[in-house]
Amino acid sequence: VKGIKDYFTNARVENAVIGMSGGVDSAVVCILCAKALGPGQIHAFHLPYFDNPNEWKHAQDVAQVAGVKITRHSIKNAVDVLCQDYGITDKVRQGNAMARLRMIFFYEQARKLNALVVGTGNKSELLTGYFTKYGDGGVDLLPIAALYKKQVRQLAHELGVPQEVIEKKPSAGLWEGQTDEGELGFTYERVDQLLYLLVDQRYCRDEAVAAGFEPPFVDRVINIIR
Repeated sequence: VKGIKDYFTNARVENAVIGMSGGVDSAVVCILCAKALGPGQIHAFHLPYFDNPNEWKHAQDVAQVAGVKITRHSIKNAVDVLCQDYGITDKVRQGNAMARLRMIFFYEQARKLNALVVGTGNKSELLTGYFTKYGDGGVDLLPIAALYKKQVRQLAHELGVPQEVIEKKPSAGLWEGQTDEGELGFTYERVDQLLYLLVDQRYCRDEAVAAGFEPPFVDRVINIIR
């Protein structure tokens, strides 16, 4: 909270723009920013492509906990026009288009409100490259960038984030049924343990294998980090 407050003070900016997906990462960031800057300075936006009432409800529940106002705008029309005009049919490319269009909206609002765009990426995502360049990766600050997914969930408990938000499967909402762990091919719980050894404890490959991780898994994660 102090770090966020200091960052905004040094930038001489009072307002924050935050994208609220309905997931635990954006929930934690929103509540931290509300504590640091005051709820009235937080401008939260839910920008879905798919009509998912459950995600909207979760985003609203978190906004209520944080005491902030949240607004919903669909990006479906903008994404469809862009993809149609440029012949984008691949689902990953379409997902990247969604992420980058959201960021266009956030920075347009930031300009209007004299605000900084606050990102919601965590350490697990950043180390594995699980974000879109100039999409969810294109922000002014990342308050939880030093926290693994497991630590984000622990902090969420402390901050009073609704239990169903903490426990649900992480998803970027890039296509129907999409989940982070399904795309990555491993769970955050498992990869966080390995990332901690490789990055924080400076384990080499053989040490990580000796610690009980399968060699193909270790090799894949090392390659992803590189």
